[in-house]
Amino acid sequence: MPSFLLFVFLNLAVFLVAQAEITVDCGKNSVSVRWIDANTQVDPSLLRLGDCPPTRVSVRPQGSEAVFYAEFWACNIRRLVTTNDITFETEVTSPTLSKTTPVYYPVSCAYERPEDWAPPLYDPLIFHTHGQGDLAFRISLMKDDFSGVATTSTFSLGSTIPIAASVTQQNHQPLIVLLDECLASTTPELGPDSRVYPLITNKGCLLDSKSTNSRFLPRTQLSEIRLSLQAFKFAIGEDVYLHCRLVAWDPRDLDGGKKACQYDRASSRWVLVDDPSQSSLCSCCDTNCQGRKKRGITADSLDLNSVLGPLVIIEN
Repeated sequence: MPSFLLFVFLNLAVFLVAQAEITVDCGKNSVSVRWIDANTQVDPSLLRLGDCPPTRVSVRPQGSEAVFYAEFWACNIRRLVTTNDITFETEVTSPTLSKTTPVYYPVSCAYERPEDWAPPLYDPLIFHTHGQGDLAFRISLMKDDFSGVATTSTFSLGSTIPIAASVTQQNHQPLIVLLDECLASTTPELGPDSRVYPLITNKGCLLDSKSTNSRFLPRTQLSEIRLSLQAFKFAIGEDVYLHCRLVAWDPRDLDGGKKACQYDRASSRWVLVDDPSQSSLCSCCDTNCQGRKKRGITADSLDLNSVLGPLVIIEN
């Protein structure tokens, strides 16, 4: 959140949900939630704040505890902007269990909106999002030479839009990051009536490379993938948001569902960017790609959705 965002209160309140006690602490850029259940009715490790697991869990004879800490851009925390206020909303939930009433507790932090406020959650140049299992994903608009984050989010029709996506890992085996899907939309949230322009589809196939100069660039490291998009005609002059799904995977276990493919118009075939000798994995790009059931790392840390924008494409 920008430093000029006026913080108007520190909300510290204690509530009872069923037999549990919840403390919500709204900070300037983040929220902390503490869940204490004296009767140990819920496994605290199963609780979620938005889509994030607890930062800390403890189970003792006197009861269980889950503590969450999340910055406002993480955990799928929603932002509601009105004329006078900015409110960040999410909830503490638990899985639906047959013998236990599921947990649902709303969490909200409200702030006064300054007149010169600009959206921090959809920063035009960079978007961070955290996953589970010590993985942190990042996607950014970059300078043309990828030497740093871009200084503009406005592009001329036909020019290059450089994008870098990466994953930072702590305790995992070496992982390769992939862009499973990307599409452009005029809205920061997708709905049934959203206008969309598909860029990457079918589990890693750069569809836009069939008709434009869009392409993946050679990797400098497994944990980063670089994409050079040709600025497209979709929604000229309007705010455009890129909705992408980032995937971290075992680089030794690529298949039809985990890959990075682009179309080589010179040879009229799909090519696997990371190993052209295995381009047969891309043969499904014009039909329906399916991956194997095998999973090389924990299922809940494989992929995350991110939104990059708004960016604007203008005619020359």
